[in-house]
Amino acid sequence: MIFANLLHLSYNMWSDWQNPKVASPYYAARPYLRFDETLWSDLLTAMKKGGLNMVVIDVGDGVRFESHPEIAVDGAWSCERLHTEVKRLREMGLEAIPKLNFSTCHDHWLGPYARMVATPRYYEVAKNLIAETIDLFDKPRFFHLGMDEENERNQRHFEYAVIRQHDLWWRDFNFLVNQVEQGGSRAWIWSDHVWHHADAFWAKMPQKVLQSNWYYGGKFSDDIKGVGTYRDLNDHDFDQIPTLSNWTTPTNIAGTIDYCRKHIKPDRLTGFLLAPWRPTLPETRAKHMEAIEHFAKAIEKEN
Repeated sequence: MIFANLLHLSYNMWSDWQNPKVASPYYAARPYLRFDETLWSDLLTAMKKGGLNMVVIDVGDGVRFESHPEIAVDGAWSCERLHTEVKRLREMGLEAIPKLNFSTCHDHWLGPYARMVATPRYYEVAKNLIAETIDLFDKPRFFHLGMDEENERNQRHFEYAVIRQHDLWWRDFNFLVNQVEQGGSRAWIWSDHVWHHADAFWAKMPQKVLQSNWYYGGKFSDDIKGVGTYRDLNDHDFDQIPTLSNWTTPTNIAGTIDYCRKHIKPDRLTGFLLAPWRPTLPETRAKHMEAIEHFAKAIEKEN
């Protein structure tokens, strides 16, 4: 059973966010790395102690890729440093999984290529980055492609918005999945595309793609958007790693585990993914630690 935590090397996901009233001060992208070494080390130690066994690393522009060094922010890690860290995590007993979010809502890390979506150059860059990342992670078991929230509502505060729709979304999605598989890994995504495109999702989503639906509230009933999706994915025989978080309330963590244990077949429930959705910075320490603490308690109860 996988007990994973999503941690961020890069936090440049929300592009040119222009809303001054947002709940988080970290939405707007920055040209420098937002990352604290001490907190990173402390979080990994807490994870290991708490029974977690996987870290999903949002890489983005936090690494100076050899294939495309132009997308790296100031202070980005070298490829050698990332590769060394992946090996160190493995020695700690933490499986390292890469994440590059190719949703147009969360792809500011791509630099100029975020404005070249669905062009030959875009496909070339995506192919190169996926292949290089797989090498840096020593052919990881999974590769998280993101692909969430690609819609108008989630880009309403952007100066530059891009939304792939209909067959274009599926063509690009399948291209990315194929690149991951050619490298020997399994594609993993956020599942919320099904919330708005259910018929197409059930008809076109490859069964082999690992699904992480998400819901961050404290109440669980099938009529709440996102909650019933766990059961729907189960009914369509998809492998799942449900997402839990303390973004709204820490009670979501135990609540998600309890709900999914009841409504997902054991052979389809691959694990659980904790997503605190905060950068790796000193001022976010308390929320990170709170999330791990609640997850650790739930894991202990599971065992």
